[in-house]
Amino acid sequence: MSKKIKPINSFSGLVYSTDPNFKLEEHEETQETLPVNQQKLRIRLETKHRAGKAVTLVTGFIGTDDDLQMLGKLLKNHCGTGGSAKDNEIIIQGDQREKVLKYLLAKGYSQSK
Repeated sequence: MSKKIKPINSFSGLVYSTDPNFKLEEHEETQETLPVNQQKLRIRLETKHRAGKAVTLVTGFIGTDDDLQMLGKLLKNHCGTGGSAKDNEIIIQGDQREKVLKYLLAKGYSQSK
């Protein structure tokens, strides 16, 4: 049985502490979601690494993962197709660029292209 060892960089350079009350502080990055009119979303068609299938890719979202998931769900429902939302990208199956752009502009994402 091998023990799972945390990588050295996960301790932020800490080697040893003599303080008995010492606790590692976890850094939480809280990212605020930008207002709708300040989001600069880009819509493009992509076929790479998808066995020739076309998908509509919406990139440039700045905000929390929950807000990204919600926008992805709304776009998928509007287009009537499947997809996913992860890594600040929303993937919609098929060539849905026009539908996605019209929907985003109607919802106030005025800087979408």
